[in-house]
Amino acid sequence: MATKAALKRLTREYQTIQKNPPPFIIAHPSESNILEWHYILTGPPGTPYENGQYWGTLMFPPEYPFAPPAIRMHTPSGRFQPSTRLCLSISDFHPKSFNPAWEVSTILIGLLSFMTSEEMTTGSVSASEAERRVFAVRSRWWNSTGGGSHLNATPGVTRTAKGINNVKAGDGGLKFRTEWPELDQENWAWMKEHHIDTNTGQILPDPNAPTRCSPETSALRRRPNGSAPGIGAVVEGGHVAREAGQGWARRNRLWIGLAVLFGYALISRLMSDMQG
Repeated sequence: MATKAALKRLTREYQTIQKNPPPFIIAHPSESNILEWHYILTGPPGTPYENGQYWGTLMFPPEYPFAPPAIRMHTPSGRFQPSTRLCLSISDFHPKSFNPAWEVSTILIGLLSFMTSEEMTTGSVSASEAERRVFAVRSRWWNSTGGGSHLNATPGVTRTAKGINNVKAGDGGLKFRTEWPELDQENWAWMKEHHIDTNTGQILPDPNAPTRCSPETSALRRRPNGSAPGIGAVVEGGHVAREAGQGWARRNRLWIGLAVLFGYALISRLMSDMQG
């Protein structure tokens, strides 16, 4: 249970973040527990996370603001392990470095800044830009379907701290739908508009329409800032596949031509020697 100081502080911070939300950030406390906050980070333009919908939680201790929250991101991102406590200077891993003047908005701005960097810590993972773009495209689907588990949702995900710690694919999107009903509706409309298979996150084939690319393919086609090893591998693989479809003679026509010329010159020289 929150102390009076924590209740007063978090209530004020909720009013502030509603009136002036930081760029790419929205957040609110759970209706049943003001110490349990839910946030959405929207991937900033020019990053591998562009337009991604990243849902996570802040679990504040009762003595907040004199102690920091536990920070988790539930949506797979290619940057953090889903639903894993993150070791940051603004999280409960480092209570002595936490400044009581820091607010919810300060914490989430710091999280977004860390996310778009390449610094590693407990709870972070390595991935290519191409992989992170694919995660961004699939984020809406993952949030609202629980990673495609909505048809056989498993019980046990409750609106408690214990349930929050274990939000992963398998809850059918129940927790996300509870905390973000409007966003959930938007996500389902988006999936319908883009013909997304809600079980797999892949685009459904439409026999009456031109060939469509999956969201992942569309993400991969967008060139990242700078070079990415994943893209180079795709391009190189395309060259190999194209050459594999050509005949041997066509692929080696230059060497064949040189061999013919050399043979012609050699025969001409032999005939000239015989006549001489």
